[in-house]
Amino acid sequence: MVDEIKDMSFEQALSELETIVGKLESGQAPLEQSISIYERGEALKSHCESLLKKAEARIEKISLNKDGAPTGVTNFEDENS
Repeated sequence: MVDEIKDMSFEQALSELETIVGKLESGQAPLEQSISIYERGEALKSHCESLLKKAEARIEKISLNKDGAPTGVTNFEDENS
């Protein structure tokens, strides 16, 4: 199961996570199924967080001078080093 999640895109994982949350909130699933889908939801949440952190590391920040004019870009990673 974890390998399957590992290969999902952010959008796929988030969509499935939203479906799981809906099922759990409805209270319609039997207890054992609720536990099982909750565990899968936790794995999907972790995967989404990991993908977001990787994307954040690639973000570039535009540097502005004192007048607000752009002066260049700084890689997110460089700024936090």
